[in-house]
Amino acid sequence: MKKQIFELPLAGKTLIVEHTDLTSQAGGSVMVKLGETVVLATAVMSDHTQPALPYFPLSVEFEEKFYAAGAIMGSRFSRREGKPSDEAVLSARLIDRTIRPLFPSHLRHDVQVVITVLALGEDDPDILGIIGASLALGISDIPWGGPVGAVRISRNKVTGALYINPTYIERPVGAMEFEVVACGLEGTINMIEVSGDEVQEGDVLAVLEGAINFHAVLEVFQKNIISQIGKPKRRITATAIAPAVEELYASQFSHRLWETVFSKQSGKNHIVALGKEFITAVAALDATLSPVHSKDYFDEKINDVLHSGAASGLRADGRALDEVRPLHAQAGGISPVLHGSGIFYRGETHVFSALTLGGPDSAQIIDSVEDKNFSKRFMHHYNFPPYSVGETGRVGGFNRRMIGHGALAEKALVPLLPAQADFPYTIRLVSETMSSNGSSSMASVCASSLALFDGGVPMKCHVAGIASGVMMGESSYVLLTDIQGPEDEHGDMDFKVAGTSEGITAIQMDVKVKGVSIEILHGALEKARLARLQILETLVATIPMPQSQISPRAPHITMVHILPEQIGLVIGGGGKTINKIKDESGVDEITIEDSGIVYITGTNIATQTAAAIITAMTKVYAVGDIVEVEITKITAFGAFARLDTYHEGLIHISEVIPERLESLEGILKPGDKVMVAVVKIDEGKIGLSIKKINPHFLATNASSSL
Repeated sequence: MKKQIFELPLAGKTLIVEHTDLTSQAGGSVMVKLGETVVLATAVMSDHTQPALPYFPLSVEFEEKFYAAGAIMGSRFSRREGKPSDEAVLSARLIDRTIRPLFPSHLRHDVQVVITVLALGEDDPDILGIIGASLALGISDIPWGGPVGAVRISRNKVTGALYINPTYIERPVGAMEFEVVACGLEGTINMIEVSGDEVQEGDVLAVLEGAINFHAVLEVFQKNIISQIGKPKRRITATAIAPAVEELYASQFSHRLWETVFSKQSGKNHIVALGKEFITAVAALDATLSPVHSKDYFDEKINDVLHSGAASGLRADGRALDEVRPLHAQAGGISPVLHGSGIFYRGETHVFSALTLGGPDSAQIIDSVEDKNFSKRFMHHYNFPPYSVGETGRVGGFNRRMIGHGALAEKALVPLLPAQADFPYTIRLVSETMSSNGSSSMASVCASSLALFDGGVPMKCHVAGIASGVMMGESSYVLLTDIQGPEDEHGDMDFKVAGTSEGITAIQMDVKVKGVSIEILHGALEKARLARLQILETLVATIPMPQSQISPRAPHITMVHILPEQIGLVIGGGGKTINKIKDESGVDEITIEDSGIVYITGTNIATQTAAAIITAMTKVYAVGDIVEVEITKITAFGAFARLDTYHEGLIHISEVIPERLESLEGILKPGDKVMVAVVKIDEGKIGLSIKKINPHFLATNASSSL
């Protein structure tokens, strides 16, 4: 095996890159190691082109192998890896959004980047995947404008300590005030993913500035590797546009396109209609010209018009540059069957969100190489049916975009949810995009916030989201608030920010240019903050506080606290006892945590019945307790007495009266009820005494005699 090894000190560890002939058929490949985590990154470009495609055919795959975790995983009936986990899809999207803007826009060769997690230690493989993809592309013959740097920076809630590429151990769930994943090159940022607990804009900017310095180190490291082992890049030239087509556009469509784009219509159908007319006209001019090339040319002109208009303060729908489209919010009103619902409009983007509450057993169990047997109590799912954009297509199922948008909204809402100890429900939200014209993911955050309030989930406050954009010129730029369809498609940045009036809970950014500056991000954050506050006013005016009670259609949950050592008592052998409690009470679920918290789910009456049974079963008696007991059995050494349905104690013969007794005959008999004191507890055995509280028991008990 041929092998070259490159090393870089990185945040107290050593980043190791190995280039070998293990994957000798790939266009470019490297193995990247940090700690015990190892990923293999490969990049391949097809020899043939697909000129009929209206887009660049890039695919990024993130493969999590079970063996990477050192475990045999899967179901009992299949031990093979199946479809990618949601985490794998999100990691693939991180890589895709980072590398895609750096390919030539005219490239129509299939390019596939595959990241394979070979071994999983304490370090997250996603950052290694981005660096690996950058290097695999960089040393290959594939035309690409990298390399890029990538880093994750987090801050601990309690200590305030900053972590560079924190391990799984350093970043347990809920421990971090914020977590920023930033990628970029040459002093700019081209991909951001942020989760925060109402973090301030200034803190995010400071982290991004630090990330740029970190990127610079990684860029130098990668450029050194590429200079040593990189292949010459293949030259892929763009198809030249015939002069006759340019003349046709200039004479018949240039002025019309400007008027059409700035006709103050919020949709894009009017622009699409003109584009079809242009393609038809080109075909009539020369039938050999490709309609795809004609469309690409027309799209470039739309891009130019939108940028020129923005530089003059013009937007496609006539709004001011920082103006939010008309807002509408509704909480509830769909059907009492739903546990909660919300509807949110922002212009022509309309989203409906539905809330469903369930018991702890309804939580999703995640079993992947990264999360083993992890219970997820909050889920947000996002759907984007074809009718939302006036098209036909496949209905049902989900794709990577839906997973990504659902995860973004979920991330935005999590910090404001009540703790499980205060609200032990499993929470599922589903956002249905009914109409889409820009940033339905941020509209999902707003609609979901309304649904949570409507459903009586004790949220700290509302959460809102907005998408901003930028139109960049050669030496200037223009920021746009609340981008809509054409601005999203032809703009240079999609900058989604969600949060509360106090701070940011989530950010997602990707670009179509090489990268954007900190100055642009500073302005975009401020524009997003002001727009977010405006949207929050609408949400608060609609439903200012969560409903005081959850829906009567939702299950009721009662909590009981028992000692951890009593868990086996409640469950019983083979679950016999807990199943009996379920049958007797009629509850749906009884869930017991290792800490001893018991969650009982069902109707109110049923949960109270089960709670009473478990409370009685696990009652703990203490020395000094005074209890009325029923005598169950007389022996030579004392009397057994029932304290309650589940507990029995012994009144030793010496604990009946102060004087010595030879026998209890004629003094106590089965069925007698007497008051006793608990005088001893030894490994579950309870010692009782009559004389402790009534030394004159014989004198006061008319039925007693010596």
